Amino acid sequence: MIDLGKYAADVLLAYGISLGLIVGLIGLSMYRAKRMKADLAAAETRIEARQNNGT
Repeated sequence: MIDLGKYAADVLLAYGISLGLIVGLIGLSMYRAKRMKADLAAAETRIEARQNNGT
């Protein structure tokens, strides 16, 4: 491992926080994409139901 000297704890903490934030943003993005996909499917179902009832 690279010798970080007396700042090792601070640097590793910053790396850990950065990694945690990146993982959190990826997780949030995946969650929102799944939710939006479900919302879109529900909206399409409602539109199809209206079109079928109107004809």
